[in-house]
Amino acid sequence: MNFLNFMFNLFVPPSSMLTLAFSWPALCFLNACEWLYNTLYSEDMDNKVVIITGASSGIGEQIAYEYALRRANLMLVARREHRLKGIAENARRLGARHVMIMAADVVKEDDCRRFVNETVNVFGRVDHLVNTVSLGHTFCFEEVTDTSVFPVLLDINFWGNVYPTFVALPYLHQNNGRIIINASVESWLPMPRMSLFAAAKAALVNFYETLRFELKDEVGITIATHGWIGSEMTRGKFMLEEGADMQWKEEREVHVTGGPVEEFARLIVSGACRGDAYVKFPSWYDVFLLFRVFAPRVLNWAFRLLISPQGTRRASSYVGTGRPLEAVSMGVRPVLEGTSPTHTAIAPLTFSGQLISQHKLD
Repeated sequence: MNFLNFMFNLFVPPSSMLTLAFSWPALCFLNACEWLYNTLYSEDMDNKVVIITGASSGIGEQIAYEYALRRANLMLVARREHRLKGIAENARRLGARHVMIMAADVVKEDDCRRFVNETVNVFGRVDHLVNTVSLGHTFCFEEVTDTSVFPVLLDINFWGNVYPTFVALPYLHQNNGRIIINASVESWLPMPRMSLFAAAKAALVNFYETLRFELKDEVGITIATHGWIGSEMTRGKFMLEEGADMQWKEEREVHVTGGPVEEFARLIVSGACRGDAYVKFPSWYDVFLLFRVFAPRVLNWAFRLLISPQGTRRASSYVGTGRPLEAVSMGVRPVLEGTSPTHTAIAPLTFSGQLISQHKLD
C-alpha cells in the first residue's frame, strides 16, 4: 500500500494537471453556454416567497431590495424589529408584492420554526431561504481571556444558518426551492486574527457542500463568498441599540473602504435565480487556491507580512479579550464580515465580556 501511494503521489498530480490544462478551453466553453442558458431562462421571482434572515442591515438589507425589484413576497427576519419596519417599507416601494417582518433569533430553533411557519401560513409556500447572519472578529486567539465569545461566534456563523435551513427544508422540497448562504473567502483562505470566524465559515461551507449531495437536485444551494466588503459595521453605524444588544459600541463617523454591498447583493440574487452553485465577489480571489496548494509557503510569508513586527500581538478587535477599548491609545475597532480594520481616533469605549455571551449581530 505504501508503494502504491508513492506511485499515486508521483504520477496523479502532474497527469491531472495536464488533463485539466488540455480540457480547460472546452470546460470554459461549456460553462459559458450553461451560464448563457441559465441567464436567459432564470427563475422568475414574481409572486415567489423569500425568507431573508439578518435582514436588518448590510448584505441582508440589500438582498431584500434586490428581491423586491423582482416583485417577490418577502419575510424579513432579524432581532431589530424597528429596523425591519423601515426596510420593509423601502422594499414595498421598490416593487415587493407583500412584505412581512418578524423579530427572531436564528440561533434558536423555536424562533426559526415560528418565522418559517408564519411564512407558510400566510403565503402557503417557501421558494428561497437566504441566510445572511454573520459575525466576524479581528483578534489573535491567544489574546482572548473571556472564552464565552467562542460559542457565540460559532452559534451565529454556523447554527444561525443550519437551524433555519433545517426548519425550512420540507417546504423548499415542495417547490424545488433554493437555499442561499452568505459565506466568506476566509472559509478556505484563513486570514490572520480571524481563526474562529474562518473555522465557523469553513464548517458552514462544508456542511452545505455535503447537503448539496444529499438533496441532489430537489433543492438548490447557492454559496456566496466574498472578500473585503463594505457593510454597516465598516461604516461605523452599529450602536448598542434597544432590542439588538450589540457586542460593542461604535462611533458613527468612521469610514473605511470596501467592495459595495449593493453589487454583492445583486450578484447573489442574480446567481440564485440562475441556479448558480457559487457566487464569488470578487472572483480573482480564487488565484490564492493555487498558492495554497502549490506554494503554501509563499502564502504564509504574505500573511506574516500582514502581521507586522509593530502589531504582531495587537488585536484590532477586543471582543472577548476582556480588555477595554482604549481607542485613543490603540486607535482600532472591531470588524464584521471580514472587512479591513480601520485606525481612527475615537472616545475611549469599554466592553463587557458578559454581553456577548447571549446575543448576536443582525
